[in-house]
Amino acid sequence: MLHPIEIAGMVCPNNLFLAPMAGYTNLPFRKMCIALGAGLTFTEMVSAKGLHYGNEETKNLLLTGEETPKAAQIFGCDPEIMREACESEALAPFDLIDINMGCPMPKIVKNGEGSALMENFPLAERVISSCVKSGKRISVKFRTGVEETRKKTAEFAKLCEGAGACMITVHGRTREKIYAGPCDFAEIAAAKAAVKIPVVANGGIWNDKDLKKTYERTGADAFMIARAALYRPHVFADLTQREIPPLSELFLRQLEETKALYGERFALVYMRKMAVFYIKGLPGAAACKRKFFAAETTEEVASLAARYLPQAGK
Repeated sequence: MLHPIEIAGMVCPNNLFLAPMAGYTNLPFRKMCIALGAGLTFTEMVSAKGLHYGNEETKNLLLTGEETPKAAQIFGCDPEIMREACESEALAPFDLIDINMGCPMPKIVKNGEGSALMENFPLAERVISSCVKSGKRISVKFRTGVEETRKKTAEFAKLCEGAGACMITVHGRTREKIYAGPCDFAEIAAAKAAVKIPVVANGGIWNDKDLKKTYERTGADAFMIARAALYRPHVFADLTQREIPPLSELFLRQLEETKALYGERFALVYMRKMAVFYIKGLPGAAACKRKFFAAETTEEVASLAARYLPQAGK
């Protein structure tokens, strides 16, 4: 079930991946998940237009280090701008470029990007094939469809493979479901049966039981962890049977690296959010959450973490 996997010549130590998550999967978080057992991680979703116009905030989303192999995710709907992004210096360090064709957020969809491309097969095919011409490894992440009554997973999987993608990730929900409801294993299995390239199953994996169920019902080649990693990054250590370090220790290292890379203000806001994920389910979590959000410096956040996080993540 878990094993090394090769994707178009790129070798990952295992087939358990960290999903790209906007606002969260920055470099320090990715490094932590790799240390805990993730076989491949993805950057946050990056705008190809942002790179085209030289937006500095967009470039900062692509900060990377010694992580290997490395994957970035981009979004857009202009084939030439998407190819330009793949060929850009900003994406040069990455071994794999993933195209987001699944984001359900209205501000993305209304621009014809993300899951909107599942409604426009010809354009989706042009975007993928154009990116493939960059010479980079190209994968695609998409959903089972836009509406529950119009699922098109297998058909879209074939389109991706035909356009040159070397891997696909299927989030087992339609756009209208956002992140709610059960994962549609049958649709992921249909994608797996439709193509020869690796298929990654995404959605609803929180523990070993979920992982086994996903494998048994989909036959997927790899598995992607999303929200479970935000609440408990130890999920990677659990699933890969590694030693689990104290969450407080991981948090303080993450805080230090985030501050060094992005500065005090970003680290304060970001790590307060992360702390609230980590303490979910603890006795008195609501009061603890208020204390973290009242913190005005990273030093205060560190002090609170040392006090409360030893109880979390177990």
